[in-house]
Order: sequence, then structure tokens, then C-alpha cells
Amino acid sequence: MEQDFFVTEIKKLAKGKYEVSLEGGEPLILYGKELSAYSIREQAVLPGSVYEQIIREVLSKRATRRAMHLLEKMDRTEADLREKLRKNGYPQRCIDAAIEYVTGYHYLDDQRYAQNYILFYQSKYSRRILTQKLLQKGVDRQTIEECMDEIYTSDERAMIVKLLKKRGYDPEHADIKEKQKTYAFLMRKGFSSSEISAVMKQEW
Repeated sequence: MEQDFFVTEIKKLAKGKYEVSLEGGEPLILYGKELSAYSIREQAVLPGSVYEQIIREVLSKRATRRAMHLLEKMDRTEADLREKLRKNGYPQRCIDAAIEYVTGYHYLDDQRYAQNYILFYQSKYSRRILTQKLLQKGVDRQTIEECMDEIYTSDERAMIVKLLKKRGYDPEHADIKEKQKTYAFLMRKGFSSSEISAVMKQEW
């Protein structure tokens, strides 16, 4: 049985939009003409059948168009796209419908996103830092590890040497304090202690 909702408040927003607050349900953001078309008023009941029609025929389609527009501008992870749609005020069901659509047509693909991210940034970041950044963007660890094994080719020792030269580090004349400071700097960059130690001891 479809659930009816009581409209507690209708608040005017920018660009002709209104936020419809519902007792026991997520708010709906609609245009003024849609309020009239569906006879939505404050302190009145919104029938469940009308609510379902709005979700399916209006907001889910609008959320999908918004998702497509966001993906046209730049590639995104699923987590990022969901957050963007949530901030735009779409109900969870509409977000799920939009994600299902764009994923089904491969407009949204976390594996592709991770692969492109690794290809673009692997000369700048260590494997560990790349993994952290992709995790922060919402890509799951298994996908990241698979993409790393497939794509990551950077020579981390060469990257460390490049950073040391850029800092003007001289392994022959550096004192203990400078060595410790440099070691800590490289650790923050995400390189392993074994790689750092090996490079700092060698001549280059």
C-alpha cells in the first residue's frame, strides 16, 4: 500500500524552486508549476500515488539528467556523484535510479576512473599516496589494488632521487639532523622506509 504524506511546509528557494517538507519522508524540491500540477499545498495530504508519480516521472528523470551533466564536465566516482546529487536535494531513490542508469551505460565506472587517475598521477605520487587519494574519492580498495597491479609502473626510487635533488640533498655531506628531516619528508610523501633508506645511502 502506498504511503500518504502530510505537507508540513513549502519553502521558496532560488530560480523558481520550492522545497516541500513532508512528515515522515524526504523533502522534495519542485518548481512552482509542478506544485500547481500536482495540487501540492501546505498543511494538506500528498497522496502516495501522487508522491510515487513525482518520484518516478519527475525527480528520478531530473536526477539522471543532472548526473549526465555532471559526468559530461568531468569523470567522477560513484561516491562523488552520489554526494553531488544529494547536495542538489534529490531523494535517495532518485539518486539510486540515476546511478543505476549512468552505470548501466558505463558513463560512470569507478574502475575506469581509478585507471585514468593512476595513469595521470603516477609520476607525481607514490603508490601509497595514490591509494589513499582514491580511497578518499570513494573507490573501494579491491578496485584500487587491481588497477595498481595492472597499471602502476613508476620507478619509486627514481622519484625519490628526483625529490632529493630538488631539495638539494647531498648524501655525502648531510648531517644526522638533515638526514632525519629528509627521511620524514619522504615518508610523508608515501614512500616505504626500505626504498627511502636504500636511495639515501646510495650515490646518484
